[in-house]
Amino acid sequence: MGITNSWMSIAASEPARAVRDRPTDVPPTEGHRDPVIRGDDARVPLVVAVTGHRDLVPAEIAGLRDRVRGFLTGLRNDHPDLPLVLMSPLAEGADRLVAEEARALGIPLIVPLPFPVAIYERDFETPASLQAFREFCLDAEVIELPLLPGDTPESVAEPGPRRDLHYARLGIYLCAHCHVLLALWDGKPSARVGGTAQVVQFHHWDRMLGFAGHSEALPQMLADDESDLVYHVVCSRDRPGGEPAEGLEPLDAWWFTTDTGVPRTLDLPEDYRLVLERMSEFNRDAIRFDDAIRTASWPLVTEGAPAEAAEVGAPIDAAFRTADWLAIRYQDLTVRALRASYASIVLMGLAFVIYGDLYGNEWLILAFLLFFAMAAVVHHIARRRAWHRKYLDYRALAEGLRVQFYWVSAGLTSGRATKFAHDNFLQSQDVELGWIRHVMRYAGRLGDIAGQTPVGLDFAVREWIDDPRTGQLAYYERKATERIGLSRRTATITLGCLLTGIAVAILLALVSDRVPRLWTDLLFVLMGILPLIAGVRQAYAQKRAENELIKQYLFMASIFRNAHRRLRDADSDAARRRILKALGDAALEEHAQWILIHRERSLEAGDLRA
Repeated sequence: MGITNSWMSIAASEPARAVRDRPTDVPPTEGHRDPVIRGDDARVPLVVAVTGHRDLVPAEIAGLRDRVRGFLTGLRNDHPDLPLVLMSPLAEGADRLVAEEARALGIPLIVPLPFPVAIYERDFETPASLQAFREFCLDAEVIELPLLPGDTPESVAEPGPRRDLHYARLGIYLCAHCHVLLALWDGKPSARVGGTAQVVQFHHWDRMLGFAGHSEALPQMLADDESDLVYHVVCSRDRPGGEPAEGLEPLDAWWFTTDTGVPRTLDLPEDYRLVLERMSEFNRDAIRFDDAIRTASWPLVTEGAPAEAAEVGAPIDAAFRTADWLAIRYQDLTVRALRASYASIVLMGLAFVIYGDLYGNEWLILAFLLFFAMAAVVHHIARRRAWHRKYLDYRALAEGLRVQFYWVSAGLTSGRATKFAHDNFLQSQDVELGWIRHVMRYAGRLGDIAGQTPVGLDFAVREWIDDPRTGQLAYYERKATERIGLSRRTATITLGCLLTGIAVAILLALVSDRVPRLWTDLLFVLMGILPLIAGVRQAYAQKRAENELIKQYLFMASIFRNAHRRLRDADSDAARRRILKALGDAALEEHAQWILIHRERSLEAGDLRA
């Protein structure tokens, strides 16, 4: 069990016509190789997992190679900021064919295995095939999934139901940690547990017949899901009755999704293209600020982290550090833009009051227009560079990764279930937020090989909850106090400005004819500008959702406080893990609500007129 030889140290009534004439002989750029993703590299690649038949028809091999090479080359050209990675178990047939084409294109390889490699190697019938498998593994990241509970090396050594369950679990793993499933498939349904047809079905509908899963009970099962993307290359099977399903022809190729209107399309559907563009955007930001992130970001893998948690959590930690640092940066830019805009509004009001009530000089009109232009420019820059959206997305990603990391550290894995930490996070929100789950899919690919150790569980409890410096309990208690103070300050400023404005008005009524003109002019300005300041401050507080955040921080503090108390009283490690699972689920749900609150207060110029 573990990782070996790692290269990582980071609705039409008729279906669309298949791609039969796409040019696929475009050679890769000479010397091109997709960059290796190191363990400390936060960039997310575009992970293509392969599933397919072993008994391909020899006469179709050349055409299948063309289709596969054209598909991979097209992805690389269309998404240059997403390094391609192939995930393949390297079984004979389709797995091996796709791996050979990926190697020719310089695409790195992840090799997940259903059980330890010594058992898996029994699948290869000839010494040449075994040697080829071993050569592929030399520069690949090999991930050995642990045996299912109750199994031993002997119980899965030979073909049979127990071994089939491990292949079913492998298919689920492929679907759970890839972004595109490449299926070399005849298009026919099959009852074989873990077979190609069932892997495609699972990728679409989260159902794997014969394997324990509970996704049907989840409310999210009806939500749109970006994880159902399949690229289907039709093939025959070298057996009697091996022709493709009716209506399909060998070498047809489509994008294949669960869309009830147009399930098969020649071009990548727009929703999925947007998800991949958001991933590309994250990578560009990660590269742009790489030096600052490496020196100033806050890690989850601390000095006290157990070795195994540090190893399997390294990809999550790298992604968290980047997402957290970027969230802080774009939050700062968003707040600055907001403050500049509201300050401009106050200055516009000041210019208007002076011009309308006191002096009709033209320079006051110019000043009014200048302040308006300043606000418009700030909002244009913020909107064009998507500061607010990036802040929300990156913060949501960071918090999702935080939960994922501590679950992995505590030994909370999917086991025989078919759902992972990323699958339900933000599932009922905008489809474009699916890129966040995509990052978590890749970052958490090692989570299922994490063992359950008391030291890892203790680390998760200490770092996630109890530590006054890194623990979330102290953080949310502190932030709740800060936000309550900020809310009181807003109330004080608002009330103070209103009362002062009333007092100034009363004073003017009493002494306006007995004081110099300069003093009455100043009092007029104050009487006009103080209510404006009060209104702007209230609008600013509403825009930043100050009152809603108080409720959120108090709620989060309460669930972490309750978790702390229950963990202290828990009588077993199993009970402690159940508490951490419930805590993570509650945290993920609350973060989803948080992003909804702030998306409703988007940084738009029109909103500032409120």
